Amino acid sequence: MQTIYIDVLIVLNIYINYFLLKTTSKITSSPLSISRCILASFYGSLFSLLILAPELPFFINITIKIIAAVTVVIVAFGIHGKSRLIKNTSAFFSANFIFAGAIYAVYSWFKPQFMHFSNSYFYIDFSLLLLVISTALLYAVLCIFKRFSDKVPENSDSYKIIVRYKEKIFTAKGLADTGNALTDFFSGKPVIIFGKNDFVDLNKVRFRLIPYSTISESNVIPVFSPDETVIINTLTGEKKLVDAVIGLGENDGKAIFNPKILKN
Repeated sequence: MQTIYIDVLIVLNIYINYFLLKTTSKITSSPLSISRCILASFYGSLFSLLILAPELPFFINITIKIIAAVTVVIVAFGIHGKSRLIKNTSAFFSANFIFAGAIYAVYSWFKPQFMHFSNSYFYIDFSLLLLVISTALLYAVLCIFKRFSDKVPENSDSYKIIVRYKEKIFTAKGLADTGNALTDFFSGKPVIIFGKNDFVDLNKVRFRLIPYSTISESNVIPVFSPDETVIINTLTGEKKLVDAVIGLGENDGKAIFNPKILKN
């Protein structure tokens, strides 16, 4: 029987979980901070210790896998409503299923001596360099695909954004721009950038500063969490409740948001 090193097993699964969570983030366009991704990857790697257990019945095994997928997604992305949780969990579970299926196919066909498979978890006496290169290439392909598929909507300036904070209501014209990739590091939520003059009557709000960078500069921007944010397509009348934080920049006149948040 092949010797399984616990440290190698954990490191392998942390790396793979990180890759699968980033893939999930790309598929569902859900914000994912590096810190939460690492934490969720480590937590998910602990389930890989089941490879050391006796072969489990199918029902128990699949139940554990579902629990693992749901809890890993909650750690990584939060809940943010039932539909978003189901969407992220389904994408993560599907990515796991496809990846594990490919690994099992290799295992079944070639029976490599450096691979061990049990309870739907696998262990590879691996070359770390080979693992990094292969997963990096797969992720790069996914990023290229998403870049071409995530096009800026037509009439990208035909939006109105309404923000509610306590008893105050603020509105501004919205501009969909994929160039705004700013994400709040602490919550993992996307940032909608308003002009400072759009919130001149905002009192007693708790701001925090997050870093941002452009081609010409690096600086910090004040952000806060509103009670509610709605984006309205002024051409179709369609309304979308979005989960985002509000940043105050120098772009007076229009609020800039990434169109990906309309898909969440």
